[in-house]
Amino acid sequence: MIRHIVLFRVYDHISEADVDAAIASLRALEALPSVLSWRVERSSDMRKGRVIVEDASFASEADFAEFRRDPSHVAAGEMMAGLSDWLNGDYEAGSEMPN
Repeated sequence: MIRHIVLFRVYDHISEADVDAAIASLRALEALPSVLSWRVERSSDMRKGRVIVEDASFASEADFAEFRRDPSHVAAGEMMAGLSDWLNGDYEAGSEMPN
């Protein structure tokens, strides 16, 4: 299983209405057929500003690649590029960490 976690740091000048619309758009990606699980929430920790958390999983690397190519995901990435900067982490769940 592939885990995909994104932290979107929303720019300070972005309105709350635009943040709400972005969250709704991101949540709509849950309907894509390659998505195994999907959650989008606001971070409760405001020390670094407004952060949107996206936490997803995919059954396989192929499913994740399909998701990344999907036009809905591409459009969401373009939308978020105008609203935020982000960090993402993708990893194979269940893999052992080296000592």
